[in-house]
Amino acid sequence: MAAHQKKGHPVTGTTRSRAVRFSRYGGPEVLDVVEVGKPVPGPGQVLVRVIVAPVNPGEIGIREGVFARVWPATFPEGQGNDLAGQVVEVGEGVTGFAPGDEVIGYAPRRAQADYVVHDAATLARKPPVLCWEEAAPLSAVGVTAWAGVAAVAPRPGETVVVSAAAGGVGVLAAQLARLRGATVIGTVGPHNVGFARSLGITPVLHGPGLAERVRAAAPGGVDAFIDTFGDGNVEEAIRLGVPPRRINTIADGAAVRRHGVHSMAQEDAFTPELVERLAALVAVRRLTVPIHAVYPLERVRDAYVELARRHTRGKIVLSLVLAAEDGPPAA
Repeated sequence: MAAHQKKGHPVTGTTRSRAVRFSRYGGPEVLDVVEVGKPVPGPGQVLVRVIVAPVNPGEIGIREGVFARVWPATFPEGQGNDLAGQVVEVGEGVTGFAPGDEVIGYAPRRAQADYVVHDAATLARKPPVLCWEEAAPLSAVGVTAWAGVAAVAPRPGETVVVSAAAGGVGVLAAQLARLRGATVIGTVGPHNVGFARSLGITPVLHGPGLAERVRAAAPGGVDAFIDTFGDGNVEEAIRLGVPPRRINTIADGAAVRRHGVHSMAQEDAFTPELVERLAALVAVRRLTVPIHAVYPLERVRDAYVELARRHTRGKIVLSLVLAAEDGPPAA
């Protein structure tokens, strides 16, 4: 079921902005695209016209109230974190950006909107050759993947396992580990075996018996493990003999407490300079950001329904310049 745009005053390019909002915890049906006032940048801020805003699994948990004790919603709550867009206005004291600059940003619970006010000090530049869809996820999943790889510190010749290696974070973590000279084994579903191989990742099917399949693929043993999915992967890593200090998970807080493994994520590593470094790698095709589907903003509900199935290859993103009537999302 697609989200609908609430009626009211028409959206204009000068005074109004569409934004995703929800006013109670629940499933994707609580999401609406509403009209809001166009924000105004203050000192040290810029106004960004958002072109693409990805959808992320953590946003589902926030919207459903799973993390209400840690990150409570303030209704009506916005949604979305990462974005790529164009500067349209700069506030007082901003000298590093000008209208027309293409940028990559991180605006927690605000990114899924036509216009977003963003602190200039935490905004990254987008290489002109990089497409919007590839750029937008880098400030979230890109930085998260970098943090996970840095936490386990793979060295040339070592073997690293990455769970959900075709997913948004996993596919980037696997490639970043390979760029450090490691051999990477990625857990994938049957439909992603060939895709993993195309990126130089050794595919191993996830599910029961994983440890045995990994041992067969890595007879010399596993040195590090990056878990991006949860579902017992940290326990599998322990069974494989990987020391806790060489394990990182972003999806299993209980395993962090139980085994003392790392839980490095986006907030531990984010800097604009790192985002720009990742963008440069994508621009020269040393790093691939697969785009599973592109939905228009009005179909935000559909985007999250697909994301919740947890079978995506790379990222699902929302386009704020693509009209709903333009057709189905691109694979």
